[in-house]
Amino acid sequence: MHIQAKAVAPSPTGTRPFVAPFFWLARQHYDLVIGVGFLELGALAETAYRFPHEKFAALDATRRDVRLPPPSTKPPPANFVGTVFHTEQAAYLAGFVAARMADRGPPPHIVSSVGGVPIPPVQAYIAGFEAGAKRADPKIRLLRAYSGTFLTATPCANAAREQIDHGSTVVFNVAGSCGLGALETAKRRGVFGIGVDIDQSYLGRFILTSVVKNLNVAVYDLAKRLVHRRLRTGGDLTFDLRNHGVKLGRFSPTVPLALRRELIPLARQIKQGKIAVPSTLSPPH
Repeated sequence: MHIQAKAVAPSPTGTRPFVAPFFWLARQHYDLVIGVGFLELGALAETAYRFPHEKFAALDATRRDVRLPPPSTKPPPANFVGTVFHTEQAAYLAGFVAARMADRGPPPHIVSSVGGVPIPPVQAYIAGFEAGAKRADPKIRLLRAYSGTFLTATPCANAAREQIDHGSTVVFNVAGSCGLGALETAKRRGVFGIGVDIDQSYLGRFILTSVVKNLNVAVYDLAKRLVHRRLRTGGDLTFDLRNHGVKLGRFSPTVPLALRRELIPLARQIKQGKIAVPSTLSPPH
C-alpha cells in the first residue's frame, strides 16, 4: 500500500496551537487529515467545517466528540470519522491480574487507579479495570483518584502515595506522563504498577502488564479504507480485543504462568460478547 504521509506538530506559540497546522494540511488537499487526542478536537471541528470537501479523522474520539465549543450548536461535521477504542476490555484483563496478584499478599487486598482527568476515555480504562478486579476477587477493595493533569508527575505521585498508604499493592496509571509519577512511587514503595496506552514494561519488573491502545492499527485501517475507497465519514470505527485495537503488554516475570493462562478464556468470552465489560464507572468500593 503506497501512502504519502506528513506529520505536523502544533504551533509552539499562540492561543490556538492546533488550528494552524490543521488548516495548513487541509489547504494542501491531503486525502485524509488525522488528529490525535482530546485537546485537538475543537481545532479539528473548526477545520472540518471550514473545509467541507476534505476528510478528517481523530484517534480515540467519537464523531460526537468533535464539535465547536459553546455557544455553537452546530452538529458534528459530516466529513469526519471517529475511532473508538474499547480499552475497557484490555483493562478488564489487567484488573483481573492486579487482584490476583494482590491476593497473593496479606490482607487487606486493595488495588487502585490514578486517572488524569475524569473524561470518558479515562473512565473507560478504570471501569474495565475495576470490573476485572471484582471478577478475580469480589471482595477486593478499590481505590481511585484523579490528579487533574496528564502532564506534571507530582500530582500523580502524591495520589499514588496516598493510595499505597491506605494499603494498595497495585497502582494502575491512567494519567499519561503524569502517571509516570504514580508508577515511580509504586516502584519506590515496593508495590506493583500497571502501565497505560503503551507497553511500559521498560520501567521494570514491578510493572505487571500494560493496557495498550494500538493507534497504529487504527491508522492502518483508516489508510487502507481510504486507498480502497471504502472510508465513509459520518460515523465511527471500532477497535477492540477482537481486531487487535487493544491488548495487554508484556507481562512481568512475577506474574505466574498459571495466571496468564486464566486470561485466555476471559479474553475469548469478551470477544464473543459473553462478558459485557462496562465502560462507565460505578461508585468506588
